[in-house]
Amino acid sequence: MQPFVLDARLAQDSVSIMKLGLCDLRLAKDSRWPWLILVPQRANVSEVFDLTPLDQAMLTFEQVTVGAALKKATGAEKINIAAIGNIVRQLHVHVVARVENDPNWPGPIWGFGQSVPYEEEALAAMKNRILEAFQ
Repeated sequence: MQPFVLDARLAQDSVSIMKLGLCDLRLAKDSRWPWLILVPQRANVSEVFDLTPLDQAMLTFEQVTVGAALKKATGAEKINIAAIGNIVRQLHVHVVARVENDPNWPGPIWGFGQSVPYEEEALAAMKNRILEAFQ
């Protein structure tokens, strides 16, 4: 069995903030949106249907749990959850908090403008807000 290896682009564009039962929960480094990424820690998986039925159920549970925590942490009006893997083929699920008048409301976040990195203190504060929302 091959070991799980995180895609280099996911590693570059996000930071791990917590390990869940199935997924590595990562915070995207783009500060324009509170944006989390769930990465199932399974080797060579690109689609949800590539997971075992138990892992599929766990992924669904983790998406719901993370979405609720992100909404609590941010007060967002809408939480968008999507598994889009056209560029990064490794299965990963985006969980994004949206509010009216955010940088591309109501359009999608993908491919819009340039990423705005967090400053170190702001990244730590967002990470802490999200982790506190799980309690």
